[in-house]
Amino acid sequence: MRYPIYRPRRLRANENIRRMVRETALSPDDLIMPFFVRPGRAVRKAISSMPGNYQLSVDELVKDARKAADLGVPAIILFGIPSKKDPAGTEGYKKNNIVARATKAIKDKVDDLVVITDVCLCEYTDHGHCGVVRKKKGGDFTIDNDATLELLAKMALSHVEAGADMVAPSDMMDGRIGALREALDGNGFSEIPIMAYAAKYASAFYGPFREAAESPPQFGDRRSYQMDPSNSDEVIREVALDIEEGADIVMVKPALPYLDIIFRVKQEFGYPVAAYNVSGEFSMVKAAAERDWVDEKKVALEMLMSIKRAGADMILTYCAMEAARWLA
Repeated sequence: MRYPIYRPRRLRANENIRRMVRETALSPDDLIMPFFVRPGRAVRKAISSMPGNYQLSVDELVKDARKAADLGVPAIILFGIPSKKDPAGTEGYKKNNIVARATKAIKDKVDDLVVITDVCLCEYTDHGHCGVVRKKKGGDFTIDNDATLELLAKMALSHVEAGADMVAPSDMMDGRIGALREALDGNGFSEIPIMAYAAKYASAFYGPFREAAESPPQFGDRRSYQMDPSNSDEVIREVALDIEEGADIVMVKPALPYLDIIFRVKQEFGYPVAAYNVSGEFSMVKAAAERDWVDEKKVALEMLMSIKRAGADMILTYCAMEAARWLA
């Protein structure tokens, strides 16, 4: 079949016409803003590797959550930084933990904002791993998957009981979606959705986050429970398992080096897809912009548009509030 000659330049000559034929639209509705909350009062500790982002006490977090909502950002995700750490990450799931306190405070003051909570042990363990560590002879170690699931379920319940609208397990333990779904359903929270970190790669782009969350591994790495960057077929199996276990949204992390994965997951499953524009991606743009090498606004919005175009329905990004202002 022969197609008629198409001259798109005619549709590019006028800005209003360009808007009319634009295939992908980016808006504040697509964005989720991550926040880091820590104990204390009047705390606003700058994160040096992530300009414009802070570790916040609950009172300061409520102020920024209000700003996010006023800018049209519909949702935030909370990461907790405890007052102390131990091998089992006890501060992450004990009664009235830091994320539970923050969630309750936000829901009391900013009721028009969706609060998502990170469910993982890495911020709360003294070893920085996402699960319960079992040491082996010779200094090697393994993660006790099943023991970890019990703690993650307790953490998720503590957040939801405080008012969280959604939980997002980022640990990459096998079976954690099923464990959380069972715990939530069994305690009267069957309506609470789960955003699964279904395709979380063992990436080099997480560096700044580990400063922000104070969670670098103290030994070894996380490759045994995060995905190999070389693999894409594995993603389909991982996503399918999470959906089967009860995930409502599936996430690809990081976003930019894995646009092909976002596209493939969306095409294969048709499920709501989240993508995490992670700290390394964000900080590289900030660093280049500080040196006047790039136009920060144009580059950031182009990057976010590429993620949306690849198939993401929602984007977690540290520039969500800035982008919302730019898109207004």
